[in-house]
Amino acid sequence: MNNNTDTLLISPTEMHAHFAKILLQYGMPHDRAHTCAEIFTQNSIDGVYTHGVNRFPRFVQYLRDGYIQAEASPTLTHKFGGIEQWNGNLAPGPINALHATERAMALAQDHGIACVGLANTNHWMRGGTYGWKAAKAGYIFLGWTNTIANMPAWGAQDAKLGNNPFVIAIPYGDEAIVLDMAMSQFSFGAMEQSAMKGEMLNVPGGYDKTGQMSHDPQAILETGRSIPIGFWKGAGFSLLLDILASLLTGGAATHEVSKTSVEYGVSQVFIAIDPQKLGNHVAIASMLEEIIQDYHASIPMDEGKKISFPGERVLATRTANVQNGIPVLRKVWKEVNSLMKK
Repeated sequence: MNNNTDTLLISPTEMHAHFAKILLQYGMPHDRAHTCAEIFTQNSIDGVYTHGVNRFPRFVQYLRDGYIQAEASPTLTHKFGGIEQWNGNLAPGPINALHATERAMALAQDHGIACVGLANTNHWMRGGTYGWKAAKAGYIFLGWTNTIANMPAWGAQDAKLGNNPFVIAIPYGDEAIVLDMAMSQFSFGAMEQSAMKGEMLNVPGGYDKTGQMSHDPQAILETGRSIPIGFWKGAGFSLLLDILASLLTGGAATHEVSKTSVEYGVSQVFIAIDPQKLGNHVAIASMLEEIIQDYHASIPMDEGKKISFPGERVLATRTANVQNGIPVLRKVWKEVNSLMKK
């Protein structure tokens, strides 16, 4: 236990074992249970607790309620060159997303660039998981998912847009540059984390019941009205991602996903590019190094603070959490343990 009495430090080995045991108890096949446990644990190791340990109880609830089909597998519905469309058949989101990422990489190896559309699937948890996987294997990756409506169009009162997380990943040395962001100023997972810790947001994240912009995550969660990144720009970006997700997969758009209060049956897109197929591939490593060196030379507003590229801070968090244990809110770990069948 650390100095914060509300937080425990859980070893990655213990966390993985707990997750796997619970998933096995709820009927998930052995290999899938351990794969999902590994993804939830790795997300937590990397500091993305909102789509790691914090999200695990909801994943189990959806498994219980049948929104996630533990033994289902995706099926191919269409193929042409480097394009494939799959029906996820409501199988576990992380399992489907791993499959789609692997298909995109295999197709990109043959065609240079590939697009895999995945319809009728479940929440992929942390989109960056698949960006890291592809980039570490040497591929450039772009991916996104639509979601249930949880964000209003700019100037609107009611939520018609999803916060539609978007991922770009690029191989960089032995690691990667990975941008993983929602179209809302804060993901709902991040706001839930802040609310559980009793913290205010550092900038407004959405609207309260009076229609005013608020720093209070609980007030925003109650209205379900988050603020798009870049205001009208983020709203437009979200809309186009939803349109493309539906067109490229043949699956449901946000307005269709939102017919129930539970988010399932979403549409996701996975694009992989093999940089070895580019005419300038021999110069890519040096080009990237020059760009990052120039970026790191930025003059910080706060003296002593380092300017980091997307994904860079994950590496430090990963090292610390492996060495010291993963910080978990006590009430979250209690909820995880309560899922264990006696």
